[in-house]
Amino acid sequence: MNRVIHPIEQESYRRLRARLDTSRFAPLTRAVVERVIHSAADLDYAHDLVMAEDDLVRAHAALHAGAPVVVDVEMVAAGITRRRTVCRLRDAESKPGLTRSAQAVRLAYEDVGPGALWVIGCAPTALEELLTLDASPALVIGLPVGFVGAAESKAALRASGLPAVSNVSEKGGSAVAAAALNALLYHPTSPTEEIQ
Repeated sequence: MNRVIHPIEQESYRRLRARLDTSRFAPLTRAVVERVIHSAADLDYAHDLVMAEDDLVRAHAALHAGAPVVVDVEMVAAGITRRRTVCRLRDAESKPGLTRSAQAVRLAYEDVGPGALWVIGCAPTALEELLTLDASPALVIGLPVGFVGAAESKAALRASGLPAVSNVSEKGGSAVAAAALNALLYHPTSPTEEIQ
């Protein structure tokens, strides 16, 4: 099923591409960079995001083959428009040495097991907890936001060697994390589909 692209979105992408040449990026990297920039109106993401095209290709295939998508908060889930997600934050409780977000990651992993796509846009502690598990993710979109732990948790993700989308700075958030996942959802699975 083709996605109907609203004229406002088309115009937004036209303006984005007029201000930033994204043609140097590989196809899926370009899709992620453009959709994240579109979601935040922040051109700096073109230099702040870190990802590898090969990881995105494998994640795209896993996603379109039905791999589960886990999110850290409902705000990320609300932004993912074409796929059901797993979010266990409502069921989680904080414990000494374990935040509610970290506990939610443990609960979600019990639900989905290895091979999921993880989308973390809010809590650095959720990303930190994921890195302690043997989750064998298809991809980790690690874009938590904040001045405490966000940049550090993303640096740890990059150092882990897991397939990932992250960024270097403290910025991030639910909207950009959802946008990165949506870029993979919306990207064509066949050459005849339209790219936006």
